[in-house]
Parts: sequence; C-alpha cells; structure tokens
Amino acid sequence: MEIVANQKHGIHEDVIALSLGTLMVALGVTIYSKATLLVGGMAGMALIVQYTSGMNFWIGFSLINLPFYLLGVRQLGWVFVLRTFLAVSLVSLFSRLTGEWIDFSFLNATYAAVMAGTLCGTGLLMLFRHRTGLGGLNILAILLQERFGLRAGYFQLAVDLAILCAAFFVLSPGRLMLSVLSAIILNMILAINHRPGRYLGVS
Repeated sequence: MEIVANQKHGIHEDVIALSLGTLMVALGVTIYSKATLLVGGMAGMALIVQYTSGMNFWIGFSLINLPFYLLGVRQLGWVFVLRTFLAVSLVSLFSRLTGEWIDFSFLNATYAAVMAGTLCGTGLLMLFRHRTGLGGLNILAILLQERFGLRAGYFQLAVDLAILCAAFFVLSPGRLMLSVLSAIILNMILAINHRPGRYLGVS
C-alpha cells in the first residue's frame, strides 16, 4: 500500500484533536486520582504533589510545566509551544471540571490502571500527531525523537518508571505496581503508534 506523505492537517482537524485529546487525558487523570494511582511525567509529579500536600492537580500541573516552555521555544519553535501551552491549560481546566461531570461509586483499581493508561496514551498520541505535547517530558521526548530518532514512547517509559520508583514512599506497593502497569500500557501505545513513517500527517 502506497503512503502519501505530508498530508497537512486542517485547522478544524487540529482543533478536534486538541479538544478530544485533552479531554481523554483529563478523564484518565481523574481516574488515576480516584483510584490513588500515579502516571509518569509532569502529570505524575502533579499527582504526587496532590497526594502529599492537598494542592489540586490542575494547579500543580500548570505550575510544574512552566519552566519547560523555554526549552520548547528554543528547540521546537513558538508554534509548538503555543499549542502545548494551550493543551496543558485545557487538561488543567478539564481535569478540574471532570470531577463535576462524572463520579464513581465503585472503581476497581486494576481496571482503573488499564483504562487510565489507555485514555492518557491515546490522548497523547492524538496530540503528538498534531504537533502538540503536554509540556515537560513530552517536549523533551519529541525533541529527542526528531533530532536523534529515539522513540518518544521508549524514552518516556524509562523516565516514567523512574518517577514511579520515586513514588515508593507515597503509594502502597499494590498501587505502585498497578501504576507501573498503567505506565507500560500508556507508553507502549506511543511506542507502537508514534514513530517515523507510521503516520505522516503534519500541522
């Protein structure tokens, strides 16, 4: 099957991907929070801050990402950084509102780990394919893939596992293992689907 290269995304396609991708990530983060699980990256750090200090996720997530925008501007350009800033802001907003839109009377922890990882991984994949990230490690992961060919999913998996290991003092062993499982699911979605030649749409 012949692949047609450089199929440019329309603005409406970018808007749809940005909206749905951030909604999926926000729902995944809400599930993580309800089940007291962790995800990697800046979202995981924001959840750790929430579990240890009581600061709302959406506030911590916004603040933690601020220093990484400078790296994005220097290496990936203003357009990418503006998209990323908008995506981070939407995830912060949607994660705050999702708790008002949906509630769980019962949530199995294993199911939560699988579905939260799937939702966040798929949401991130949508954003990556439209030249958008969620700040922090996403900026560095995309930079390494574009400059050196290191797959974004594998890089993030390694860093995420390190973050989850640091969470040993925050979570119970059972919740920590489920968080590791969720991180593997999330990053395998990216590693399998987001790599050079697999998808050629551009924004």
